[in-house]
Amino acid sequence: MRNSRTLRLIAGLMCAGTAVAACGTSSTSSSSSSAGGQGFTPPKLEALSQLGQPEGALNILAWPGYAENGSNDPNVDWVTPFEQATGCKVNVKTFGTSDEAVSLMKTGQYDVISASGDASLRLIAAGDTEPVNTSLIPNYADVFDFLKNKPWNSVNNVSYGVPHGWGANVLTYRTDQVSPAPTSWSVVFDANSPYKGKVTAYDSPIYIADAALYLMKTKPELGIKNPYALDDKQFQAAVDLLKQQRPLVSEYWSDYLKESQALKNGDAVIGTAWQVTVNLTKSEGAPLESTLPVEGATGWSDTWMVATKSPHKTCAYKWLDHIVSPQANAKVAEYFGEAPANPKACSLTADAKHCETYHAGDAAYASQIWYWTTPIAQCVDGRTDLKCKDYGEWTRAWTEIKG
Repeated sequence: MRNSRTLRLIAGLMCAGTAVAACGTSSTSSSSSSAGGQGFTPPKLEALSQLGQPEGALNILAWPGYAENGSNDPNVDWVTPFEQATGCKVNVKTFGTSDEAVSLMKTGQYDVISASGDASLRLIAAGDTEPVNTSLIPNYADVFDFLKNKPWNSVNNVSYGVPHGWGANVLTYRTDQVSPAPTSWSVVFDANSPYKGKVTAYDSPIYIADAALYLMKTKPELGIKNPYALDDKQFQAAVDLLKQQRPLVSEYWSDYLKESQALKNGDAVIGTAWQVTVNLTKSEGAPLESTLPVEGATGWSDTWMVATKSPHKTCAYKWLDHIVSPQANAKVAEYFGEAPANPKACSLTADAKHCETYHAGDAAYASQIWYWTTPIAQCVDGRTDLKCKDYGEWTRAWTEIKG
């Protein structure tokens, strides 16, 4: 795990952005996960057929912490080795939100992007990113199979990028104030929760999916098959549940350091969190634990994608191969606080238990996660007889929910 100094260094940008950042849909065995992007028709674009000579330059658009060159911390640098090995001089532009990333990609100034799922589908739909020829990326073969050809990085089994890292939105709780240990999200959604006024919840429209997931398991009569594909009735049920939850919530968070502080001082005792938040809070003395509830959880998985208009595609492919190499992937995962995509990275982390902590390689754990994705009118669960609520409607509803 990153130390608290490093966490604070990048938290301002990273956490603000991740409010609508990481993404995808379920990696479960349900039909929604077997073929990426069901109900979604992308522009017809071809992947690169072969590599050429490196062009000598690469413009990277990334979340803070994903393309470090030692300027933030001299001990954290996987960009310089890439430059030395390939001759591709790297220029890094960081972004704070997925909306910003999508806008920046439209300028045509960037070659690769570390896209979260709500951004990736928009980039694909706009034709700003193109399919990726994974046979030109040797390290791709080592990537965990359960991260490949999923709805957040492929469409109709055509890959649009390279999996980078992932994590779950877990249920965390203070062991000195929450008893018995919770096993269900009911403790944060039940109107009669004993922890009223002490619940912490994620501050983003995408949090509607958490309510939908809970309803998918507890009210099967609603017919929810994918928490990111909600028709009018399903969507209203999720919104109503979140309005019911509103009095329980002490604070909606987007900056995990602020959530950590609330958990430490007791302003919050239970709620949604990232594993890195749990680890940091525990390391600073708070009696905190986390669990993946019986209903499963939402989560996030990030993907490196290639810009359609990139003039440096050989350098771009070299970067995609580098970032999932064991050495670089280990450094990124540990610095950022996530599970690496390449299992060979696990033996190279400074913390020997990093992969265990973040459940890297645990396909059974990952199968319980529905990764964030952009809700679109074309239902991503495969339904074609109706329209689902798109992200604009989710955003309007979220404003209403919070009041």
